[in-house]
Order: sequence, then structure tokens, then C-alpha cells
Amino acid sequence: MRMMLKVSIPTDAGNKAIVDGTLPKVIGQFMERHKPEGAYFTTYHGRRTMFAFVDMPDPSQMPVIGEPLFIALGAEIEVMPCMNAQELAEGVAVAAKNR
Repeated sequence: MRMMLKVSIPTDAGNKAIVDGTLPKVIGQFMERHKPEGAYFTTYHGRRTMFAFVDMPDPSQMPVIGEPLFIALGAEIEVMPCMNAQELAEGVAVAAKNR
């Protein structure tokens, strides 16, 4: 299932990770390992934040994805199922038939 991850890094932990080189290494490993459909980087509520869209076929993958980010960056992570426009159209069509 497609999941959107919101990964927010506390400022102090992010500063340390930039200075010591951890941040690009951890993000690079995440990208290589999970091959997100898309990954976007911004600030959100004053924190460095990544929004990444990954396939998570099983909930047991949550620790596989999250623990390296928790441990290395002190990240706060939210995981939300999401869909693209085609999937939305398909779901709405089914919902309309079932009402």
C-alpha cells in the first residue's frame, strides 16, 4: 500500500546531523533502501521535514523504515495511507455504486 511518511527532524538533532555528516548519509540510505515514489524536503512547523511516498506491503515494515530515522536523527514520523488520482477515481466510482 502506498504510504506517505512525514519525517520531521528536531532542530538541534538536525544541526548536529548536518555538521557531522549524518543527515545526508541517513537520507541517502533511506532513498536507496525504500526507493520512494517521490520525496520532498521542506520546513514544517519550523523543522526540517521530508514527505516521502513509499510502498509498504505489510505493517511490519514500519520499524524497518522508521527505526533508522528515529535512531540517527531523532525524527518524528507520521505514516498515512494515501492514493493517487487514478486510485481516488476508482474508489469514488465504487463508493457511488454502493450508496
